[in-house]
Amino acid sequence: MNRNMKKISFYIILSLCLTQISCKEDFLTTTDPTRIGRDLFYQNQTQFEQALNGVYGQLQTITNSAYIQQEIMSDNTTFDFNPLDRGGAAGWEAFEYSTVNQGNGEIASLWNNHYSTMYNINYALEKLAASKIDATAKSVLEGEFKFIRAYHYFNLVRYFGDVVLATKTLTNPNEAFDLVRSPQADVYKQILADLADASKLLPAKPALKGRASQGAALSLLGKVYLTQKNYAAASSTLKQVTSLGYALNANYKDNFDPAKKNGVESIFEVQYQGGNDLGEQSNFMYVFAPRLSAGSVTGFANTTPSGRNIPTRDMINAYEAGDARKAISVQPGYTLNGTFVGIPYVSKYQYTHTITGRTDNNWPVLRYADVLLMLAESINEASGPNAEAYDYLNQVRKRAGLAAVDGLSKDAFRTAVLKERRVELAFENHRWFDLQRTLTPTQLTAFMNAHGAIEKVNPTVARGGIAFNALDYVYSDFEYYLPIPAPQILINKNLTQNPGYN
Repeated sequence: MNRNMKKISFYIILSLCLTQISCKEDFLTTTDPTRIGRDLFYQNQTQFEQALNGVYGQLQTITNSAYIQQEIMSDNTTFDFNPLDRGGAAGWEAFEYSTVNQGNGEIASLWNNHYSTMYNINYALEKLAASKIDATAKSVLEGEFKFIRAYHYFNLVRYFGDVVLATKTLTNPNEAFDLVRSPQADVYKQILADLADASKLLPAKPALKGRASQGAALSLLGKVYLTQKNYAAASSTLKQVTSLGYALNANYKDNFDPAKKNGVESIFEVQYQGGNDLGEQSNFMYVFAPRLSAGSVTGFANTTPSGRNIPTRDMINAYEAGDARKAISVQPGYTLNGTFVGIPYVSKYQYTHTITGRTDNNWPVLRYADVLLMLAESINEASGPNAEAYDYLNQVRKRAGLAAVDGLSKDAFRTAVLKERRVELAFENHRWFDLQRTLTPTQLTAFMNAHGAIEKVNPTVARGGIAFNALDYVYSDFEYYLPIPAPQILINKNLTQNPGYN
């Protein structure tokens, strides 16, 4: 099955269905002999594996731009401002300045990419239920599909609030126009059900590296419970992960080294493969390097990096003195033609590679350090810090070369854990959801406006004499959620817009 066919957005699928129904002539309904029709596919285990590989592949598309909503939209990163090219001002730059609206193209892509994956998952699950393939393989496949569906819905409900909940494919294209946004409670109910199933169906160790496992399902389930402030369930779920053989790498850097992918600390990461022409490469180094750094960061002359995801001064200052993670995660600048340029950049994914623009870095989604910090947080929120909570937090600090903490109040421990999450998981697409999870809309508004005020007075990256717009860094509490993309509301009049964006 052509992989690009799997990435068709929902409304394009809808238009194709309408076309197929209206076209009656034989010459229009003849099967293309060079392709396998979807009704002829899903006949054996190999074909289900191929479909699953396609769904895993779609994670790359989502991950490639997730830093925009997770890091740039937060206080962690900004971008290397280009006064001569304002082409991104209405798109990805809007996430930095809190000027996102319903017509933003990045929002439309975010929605479409998640739902196109969900369509493929739902269709595969329906075919899988009716198949007669090996029972053990069938169970594992079901677990993987459900894990990925839960991951997508968990993203969507945090990005948009109420979203369209679809767990079955449509039998009639007209049904698409009847879809409405489901309450968050219903979406979370589905997420919890999928992850509960996945945690029972998936093996403790997958047969292939990079595939979802029981540990991945339990870790994500624990994070969902933590987000819902169900601290007892979060703690009991996450504790199960500690007995599955995971451990912290002795060297923090090993989590990001392409030569040490899917190691002992890795619970789930999006897989990439560089150094060839297969089209599965990552290129985070090129996206994150300062835009005028040429080959000083990437290692290849005549390259033009994007200059996105530049660490803010506040992010850099969040590291304690002696923190071994700092030099691994961020560099203060680059040297080009013998001159040092003080524009910081993310160095976590800076590794040598053999072909320009085709790096081999995977993207970490769930690491054991994340689980330990979630455990520390859930225990503290339930009953205050105890020896167990301190142990989980201090395991992470010890690996970073930092002194253990002790004797903190519940509030002080909460602050310590969230600060530790920020530096431990920096530039791994956790920050925005952590802020959203731990702050009310009113608190988040005050927090983001304070961050914006600092950047306006003293920008991390010089702006070449270009003044800020009056609306830049003016955050409102309705921006706790992103707007529903305007094209979706145009297609389906039953979809409502989030308050504040009308």
